[in-house]
Amino acid sequence: MTLWDDRLLEVIREEDSGAPTELSDQDTIRVSRQHISRRLKKLAENGLLQPLGNGVYVITEEGEAYLDGEYDAEAGAYLNGADDRNGPSASETSKS
Repeated sequence: MTLWDDRLLEVIREEDSGAPTELSDQDTIRVSRQHISRRLKKLAENGLLQPLGNGVYVITEEGEAYLDGEYDAEAGAYLNGADDRNGPSASETSKS
């Protein structure tokens, strides 16, 4: 993950979607459209973005959790039980 990856995810979350051309027009992103395109593909490969087609991406639940500090993108795992968004799992409830 790079500083630009974080910024791309933040802008896509704010705008609800993003494509390389429109992201390269942002004043806060100062890398080339080609670089943005490569990073968006990499973020999608790692499950943080989902491609919609025509170069447009939306942020995934994992991408949201990463920005909120609840997901380790390198390990591909939620931190400290942060994936319990829908309540305890069946195995957790059977422990009581």
